[in-house]
Amino acid sequence: MFVPLHDDTPLKVIRFQHVTIFIIAINVLVYLVTGAFSSENALMAYASGFGLVPGELTGSVAPYMGYDPVPEPLTLITYQFLHAGWMHLISNMLFLWVFADNVEDAYGHVAFVMLYLLSGVIGGLAHVLFTPGSPEPLIGASGAVSGIIGAYVVLYPKARVWILLFMRIPIRIGAAWVLGGWFLLQLISLFAAREDGVSVAWLAHIGGFLTGFGLTWAIRRRLLIQIGDS
Repeated sequence: MFVPLHDDTPLKVIRFQHVTIFIIAINVLVYLVTGAFSSENALMAYASGFGLVPGELTGSVAPYMGYDPVPEPLTLITYQFLHAGWMHLISNMLFLWVFADNVEDAYGHVAFVMLYLLSGVIGGLAHVLFTPGSPEPLIGASGAVSGIIGAYVVLYPKARVWILLFMRIPIRIGAAWVLGGWFLLQLISLFAAREDGVSVAWLAHIGGFLTGFGLTWAIRRRLLIQIGDS
């Protein structure tokens, strides 16, 4: 639908988005180790072992080929750093690059990490809640990144964002419009996927977004940057 390119919100509190860059680097490194040069069987093993498998978390299915390298609750964290391909990785990291620096600016480095991981965890749990017996692994940073998007909407609703609409038309639009539209698209995709039988973890996106949005709204007066200061 669209690709974010750049926003016009400068940093005000932190000097540099060290945590955002570190998270992007970790995701790229993990993909290089686990996915970029691996066979299909190896990819499936990584996804099943370190990805979030709803049926394994709920105890309704056995681990894939007996491969169970980490305790199942820990996969709520590890799944966030695995990706299925270059486009999957690049799309997540691009959203993170454009929007996360200003959220890190408002939260501070440590609290930003907590928001990021918590959004991924709750996004993953939302997926598990509605597919408790699924043997299909969930991987990707989408739930965590969606939480950052939700936080950005609360903090910088009037920010202007350059996007590439339909992958070819550059336009500058308000953050509330573009990211609100993104969230609406997730809801539409969820219901469309249910009717078509398509297995996409839209609920992880929605759960992550609502976590970032709700938490940021709840603690907005305690953040380093207040709504309206942007």
